Amino acid sequence: MLLVVDNGSIYTKNLIEFLNKKNILFEIQTPHLLNLNLLKNYGFVILSGRRQNEKKINEINSKIIVYSIKNNIKLLGICYGAEILALTLGGTIRKISLFQKGNETINVLRENLISSDSLNVFESHRFEISKLPDKLIPIAESNNCKYEIIQYEKKPIFGTQFHPEMSSDGHDLIDKFCSL
Repeated sequence: MLLVVDNGSIYTKNLIEFLNKKNILFEIQTPHLLNLNLLKNYGFVILSGRRQNEKKINEINSKIIVYSIKNNIKLLGICYGAEILALTLGGTIRKISLFQKGNETINVLRENLISSDSLNVFESHRFEISKLPDKLIPIAESNNCKYEIIQYEKKPIFGTQFHPEMSSDGHDLIDKFCSL
């Protein structure tokens, strides 16, 4: 079963529509209402993007990430989800000078389980990962962002700086993740 953690992104509705269309079984929870003791009931977790920074949401998402790593739960962090993945493991993020919004071509750097070749995706972010922690590996980049897709070494734990729920190539990525 897939758990979608809705951190408040305006694009989460697109993710839900896609999952419903593909008949992927999922439950959706907000961080404030999520019982962390029930994480054991899920084999997959998607952390959505967010609208605003909130300390409590960051703490809960970090706990989900640590639990997923320790218990081999597959995880996909979208935009903020990728940023909190990097932060939780000791990386850094930075505010970028120009708001990134629109279509972008992503170049895959190494073989992985969720993407191949180049992807045409949708970006919408004001922050980006600036330093990856040792355990995270860069999987793909674009002209505007060095860490478009990241992966925890040797585990099916991924982050995307872009919003895969907003493009057909991104939908393929989500579908591959949910089929792992």
